[in-house]
Amino acid sequence: MVQTVLAFDFGEARIGVAVGNSMLRQATPVAVIASLPRELRFRHIADLIAAWQPDLLVVGIARHASGDDSAMTARCLRFAHQLEGRFGLPVWQVDERYSSLEAEMMRRDARAAGSLRAGATLDDLAAAVILKRFFDEHPEALA
Repeated sequence: MVQTVLAFDFGEARIGVAVGNSMLRQATPVAVIASLPRELRFRHIADLIAAWQPDLLVVGIARHASGDDSAMTARCLRFAHQLEGRFGLPVWQVDERYSSLEAEMMRRDARAAGSLRAGATLDDLAAAVILKRFFDEHPEALA
């Protein structure tokens, strides 16, 4: 059975969103949700969940380069718990260290190749990096 997965790169200013599936194990950036009041932000997320019908969600968890918790770690964990509580879907957590740096390299390469999707930002590209990590690191979640 092919499973659809939505991934989130949570940030205080924006939340990047990517989608992928268990068969292809590829991640595609799909949206950036601006920093809105919480209810509006979750309404946008509900619309994405309705559109993509994911089987599970993935949230990138911010940490320091050393692996220690950062100021954002608790916020990311809270966001993950809120998603699980609101939408009743399993939520997996993935270490997001260096995802923005990797997203910047992806953006630079895509620009050079002329294949950068209109409107692509570091936020949704970072969500794609997080989702690809999930596919690579947690094959058991998709059994």
